[in-house]
Amino acid sequence: MLKKAFIVALSLALIVGSVFAADQKLIVIITPSHDNPFFKTEAVAADAAAKKLGYKTLVLSHDDDANKQDQEFDTAIASKAAAIILDNAGADATIAAVQKAKDAGIPSFLIDREINKTGVAVSQIVSNNYQGATLGGQRFVELMKESGKYVELVGKESDTNAGIRSKGYHEIIDQYSKLEMVERQSANWSQPEAYTKMESIIQAHPDIKGVICGNDTMAMGAIAALKAAGKGKVIVVGFDGSNDVRDSILAGDIKATVLQTCAYNAELAVAQADKFIKNGSTGKPEKQLTDCVLISPKNAKKLNNFVLSK
Repeated sequence: MLKKAFIVALSLALIVGSVFAADQKLIVIITPSHDNPFFKTEAVAADAAAKKLGYKTLVLSHDDDANKQDQEFDTAIASKAAAIILDNAGADATIAAVQKAKDAGIPSFLIDREINKTGVAVSQIVSNNYQGATLGGQRFVELMKESGKYVELVGKESDTNAGIRSKGYHEIIDQYSKLEMVERQSANWSQPEAYTKMESIIQAHPDIKGVICGNDTMAMGAIAALKAAGKGKVIVVGFDGSNDVRDSILAGDIKATVLQTCAYNAELAVAQADKFIKNGSTGKPEKQLTDCVLISPKNAKKLNNFVLSK
């Protein structure tokens, strides 16, 4: 298995090496699947920013598979990449890969998701998920009029953001004794899984009043299941700021979401990678937070591809 992985990595490296001139520096961009518009947006933004600065790029997806991610790091190392921009496949599972790149002299710049160790990546640039979740939680409480049964759909348990968002939601919601959480289930950031989970939850708790979700993809699955069951008036709140949820908000279905500025974070990571490559330092601390913004019917029209216009 290891031999096969090495051959795959070496083959990709040879392809990369045959395309790029010796004096052209390469930035490798690795994210989860581009089937999710959030991850596609950050990959596209990082790719454009790197090319604008004169770098060649290699854009890869690990599909939330730590083994695949490890192979892609081998490809980056064999290709003598100047830097890696990474939205990782696990807070613990990624540490060894980032360390391996560092040992090979290749700096990593993390976006969206942190890892559970400092000192191996140069930068960890993430949205302030806790701050964003408190915004979403407060809006949820207001929409629920401070009472009623509700459900929480959380993301992958291995993803640090899933726990941080849930904690932020409950920091606000748990202050209201008349709000009762009847189910808390993981739908693993997945729209189809959220749909299936909601079908079962609706049968068990037909009187739920609200659903608060750890991301927009799950929110889209939840609202679809609720509408199919004739319960489209149930309050649904998401997190991310996708165009799909923007359109749902404007249509009066999902009630709110929280915008993460993923394109900005990706561009910032590339800018810091460029500075580090040239100067050996970013001039910034490793861990950096960017604030989130509440999206409601009032400002949804200004949102496009995770960018809120002024």
